[in-house]
Amino acid sequence: MERYCLDTNFFIEGWKYYSPDFCNGYWEIIEQLAKEGQLFIPEKVKDEIEKKHDNIYQWLKGKSFLINPINTKVQEALKKIYEKEEKHKRLVDSSRNRSEADPWVIAHAISEGATVVTKENKIINPNTDKIKIPNVCENMGVRWIDDFKFICELNIKFVCKR
Repeated sequence: MERYCLDTNFFIEGWKYYSPDFCNGYWEIIEQLAKEGQLFIPEKVKDEIEKKHDNIYQWLKGKSFLINPINTKVQEALKKIYEKEEKHKRLVDSSRNRSEADPWVIAHAISEGATVVTKENKIINPNTDKIKIPNVCENMGVRWIDDFKFICELNIKFVCKR
């Protein structure tokens, strides 16, 4: 069974596109897949979501089955990420207090043998200092996909009614 590790922006962007107001079934499927152990979020993703105290946070509350805590395997994976390439340390944008969970998403995926699901795009400009989750995933040999590919792989179907 393929396992999926979800990035924070999976929820932030997904909440816009698949709002529970008109697409509640999507979030029910996400919850069911988490209960079945097919997907999870790192503890640090939960922490990022909690900072906002918005509707996503309200939905996430009480869903401990969805959250993977940091353990020794995850810490070792994080260490390997930072040791592999110096530029991996730029994954976190400390100047704007953003992306704090990004290295943890990859570390959890490594420790669980999971695929990362993110809305981030790979940076292809070789003359930039920026680095994103897809770049680090590829450098570390971790499979990554966006939410559209995730929806296709899990055969999630949207039903529209009036």
